[in-house]
Amino acid sequence: MYQKGQIVFSKCGRDKGRAFIVYDYNDDYVFIVDGDLRKLEKPKKKKKIHIQISKHIDEEIRNKIENELYLLNSDIRKALAKYNDKL
Repeated sequence: MYQKGQIVFSKCGRDKGRAFIVYDYNDDYVFIVDGDLRKLEKPKKKKKIHIQISKHIDEEIRNKIENELYLLNSDIRKALAKYNDKL
């Protein structure tokens, strides 16, 4: 259902409608980052019911997360730029 590198949108809270990338997940929560307000050093922990899933997966980001390669917040911001412009 959830995959690392997947684009998701927040449904609740002050970040409502904002695009994020799934950094990690467990049974109850999804850890999301956007490279701006929520950086890689401190991902946002959100309940799964508060997340709107999209079918889009950034393969480059996914590859870097899964293989533990060097990933920057600027990489996250670039990947999300086209999604957050729609706000």
